[in-house]
Amino acid sequence: MHSRLPLAGAAAATLLQLAACQTSKPTTATTTPASLALGTPVAAGPAIETLGTYPVSAREFAYVYKKNNSTAPDYGTRASVTDYLTLYTNFRLKVLDAEKHGLDTTQAFRRELDGYKQQLALPYLTEKGVTDQLVREAYDRMGQEVNASHILVRVAPDAAPADTLAAYQKVVALRQRVTGGEDFGTVARATSEDPSARENAGKLGYFTAMQMVYPFETAAYRTPVGQVSQPIRTRFGYHIIKVNDRRAAQGEIKVAHLMVRVTPQAPRADSVAAHKKIDELYARLRKGENWNKLVAQFSEDAGSAPNGGELPPFGTGRMIPSFEEVAFKLQKPGDISAPVQTPYGWHIIKLIEKQPLPPFATMEPTLKSKVGKDSRSELNRAAFLKRIRQEDQFVEIPAAKQLAFAQADSALVKGHYKFGGAATMRTTGTKTGGPKTLKAGGDKLPLFTISGKPYSVADFLAFVQQNQRPRPTATPQFAMQQLYDQYVDQSLTDFEKASLPTKYEDYRMLVQEYRDGILLFQLMDEKVWSKAIEDTAGLRKFFMANQANYQFGQRARGTVISAASPQLLARAQRELRASRYPVAGKAGTALVHFKPGTASPANSGGSAVLDDVARRLSQDTALTVTVAGHIRKGESAALARQRTTAAIDYLAKTGKIERRRLSAGPASAAVTATGDTRIAFFSNSTSALEASLNQQNPLAVQIQQRTFQKGDNKVMDDYLTRPAGTYQVQRDGRYYAILVKQTLAPGAKALRDARGQATSDYQNYLEKQWIAQLRQQYPVKVNEDEVSKLVTK
Repeated sequence: MHSRLPLAGAAAATLLQLAACQTSKPTTATTTPASLALGTPVAAGPAIETLGTYPVSAREFAYVYKKNNSTAPDYGTRASVTDYLTLYTNFRLKVLDAEKHGLDTTQAFRRELDGYKQQLALPYLTEKGVTDQLVREAYDRMGQEVNASHILVRVAPDAAPADTLAAYQKVVALRQRVTGGEDFGTVARATSEDPSARENAGKLGYFTAMQMVYPFETAAYRTPVGQVSQPIRTRFGYHIIKVNDRRAAQGEIKVAHLMVRVTPQAPRADSVAAHKKIDELYARLRKGENWNKLVAQFSEDAGSAPNGGELPPFGTGRMIPSFEEVAFKLQKPGDISAPVQTPYGWHIIKLIEKQPLPPFATMEPTLKSKVGKDSRSELNRAAFLKRIRQEDQFVEIPAAKQLAFAQADSALVKGHYKFGGAATMRTTGTKTGGPKTLKAGGDKLPLFTISGKPYSVADFLAFVQQNQRPRPTATPQFAMQQLYDQYVDQSLTDFEKASLPTKYEDYRMLVQEYRDGILLFQLMDEKVWSKAIEDTAGLRKFFMANQANYQFGQRARGTVISAASPQLLARAQRELRASRYPVAGKAGTALVHFKPGTASPANSGGSAVLDDVARRLSQDTALTVTVAGHIRKGESAALARQRTTAAIDYLAKTGKIERRRLSAGPASAAVTATGDTRIAFFSNSTSALEASLNQQNPLAVQIQQRTFQKGDNKVMDDYLTRPAGTYQVQRDGRYYAILVKQTLAPGAKALRDARGQATSDYQNYLEKQWIAQLRQQYPVKVNEDEVSKLVTK
């Protein structure tokens, strides 16, 4: 083991590297249906169709058709082009409707689009201003820690548009499920493509800035607690993020540890021996034995043992969660923890010091260094500025620059410079002496031009006034030069950013896709998705009008038992008849300690155990319990019976448990030292019977009890029309008992039986209605000449 514990496991394995900004053209990250979203043509040109009076650019349709169909077998056929034009037309009609409703004018829309535009522009822009902003942003975020869960749909950064679209549509559908009421963790376990989600239900625990890829981090910090983010794209794919909690940063701590190695897969004897060893070491430390001596002698972390077990300082999200949680709970330097287990073994942790988040000035160099190691580096920015100076024809005007620099004085280095216009400006001097005031209008002189666009001296000096800061060790000329460089860089970057839509077709298309996709998502939710869920009367009417589509086939109500052997099958059949099954293992019993000579639960162990029993009964209505008292040595059997009654009364009154779920077991004649009252748990769920039968082999017995229809169970499929009764069959090395309780003829489903399918069908119906209305509102006229240009075979 290294001197530092590993990062927090597979839970965040796919996210713990900082995102690298793409240096090549980004693939089209899309919104529903992203591959169809383009929008108003930038340049004039022929239209492939008109929607009412709205022309649809033939050039842009050709671009999106080729991009998304070039690998299809039927690419270039008339059928392919016309089918895709139909899809595109429907999409464009919806976007027009969204614009008509003013959805593109809302503050929320603009905020969301601006956020996407910033992300989309990153591959094209790198500048010091962005780096500084990201450093400050990272520090501000470090003041908070976010607890989040995520669902990942993987898609490579350079994935084909069709794959990107499929991934996006998948993640959008998953977001609809979790925002529609399904449990986020359950959906994450079943669908997330982060392998760790199978174990942790997508939970990432607490993290702070610089620990996740940047887009993921940004979405997590911008999403309110309890809500689910919009889909966010990282180099791993698409994510949706649920923010579970936020808390103030815990800072960093420095600890030492004493470790006894043992893995979860170790033999039981080794595990027991390791546990005994760490307990003995903990007891010796509690008695005052020297920490460093015991660490040197017994710690099995070879990297830290020679140094008293000391580990480098760490903050949230940097350690195994179980280790980190215990470490942060230690209060004072020198405090030691009770033994804590991790996948690497047992640890005793000693607090050395707590370190709150340092001031920004202290952390700024470190944060800049971290930022400089990824896409936000200064090297990228320098290369970017060098390139666009040439591409955007940056031309400096020396005389005007000399004039502007002449305004630098001692007020500037103090941060008190004020620009009052041409009347207060000085020239650099004359042949006869010192500086003189410039004539009115001199501040309008161009300082430099970018692609012919002038940037005036006045604009620069206004920038100086706004952005100056005290520079007590600098000369006025140096301070002015610094501000001038900032102004040039910002002007170049702003100009390039404004030029991106005309300079890069891919960028323009991509921004337009996001714009139209956001609009479409909002209106689709209003017109189709949410409406189908909320319009219960409309859904029922649709369901009744289409009842023929929602029919049960032949069904049977019964049970299927699958067993590994005939003996296990017989036992399962026999025990199934009881309808009340003992809960297996330690969870199946509880012992209640009573005060000697009384029927009152002992505070230290009695009430707490009964409270836990009540909690389990409240959470699982399938559970019942049987309570049976034992006789304590020197006490009467009557007192044991009183304790049984007292335990039942306590659960019924304090736990508010129905008495029919509580029963008294047979009185025990056995005399025990403690006389504890035994509570046995039972369940009417067949899963409890499965657990009991599968203690030695998890696949020994499987039990399904339900109403079956064709396809639910391949064995039951053969018995759906058989008379009620019990049938046995052997198949594929397994032994089956099929208990047919009742056969059910084909018939109509009730809405509750088909709500999912009916809701989906109703959504499709609403969408088709909406499109039909839009086609009436905006008559579609296709330019067949332009369509023909795309037909190549």
